[in-house]
Amino acid sequence: MELILKADVENLGFKDDLVNVKNGYGRNYLIPQGLATMATSSAKKVLAENLKQKAHKEKKIVDAANKTAEALKTLEIKIAAKTGAGDKLFGSVTSIDLAAALAKDGHEIDKKYINISGGTVKRTGVANAQVRLHRDVVVDLSFEVVAAK
Repeated sequence: MELILKADVENLGFKDDLVNVKNGYGRNYLIPQGLATMATSSAKKVLAENLKQKAHKEKKIVDAANKTAEALKTLEIKIAAKTGAGDKLFGSVTSIDLAAALAKDGHEIDKKYINISGGTVKRTGVANAQVRLHRDVVVDLSFEVVAAK
């Protein structure tokens, strides 16, 4: 079943992508949730016209995302967390904590666009995350988890 996505769908595609999915997934989940529409010939023509019109606006958005990416690369982020014996944390540091730390530095990024390698951080030290600012702009960000005093 060929569909046009109306919104970003994790592990499938981005908004306005043309995707092929199994019939049940499209008919029972994507279409009822409002995440996709059927890719008829007229819908494909409308999509092509919309993409042409969005190309200029998209360039400005990508440029802004690249500026933000450069700013993020220069940041030194330290997240304080309570620790137990050794370097183990009570709880863990997640994308929510990293989003809050970025917000303190003036970069409002939604937690769903932050992917910490390994899911969560459970020990002090340096950790890595990927921040998706745009479908074409992904930044590798390293941050440090330190013991709270």
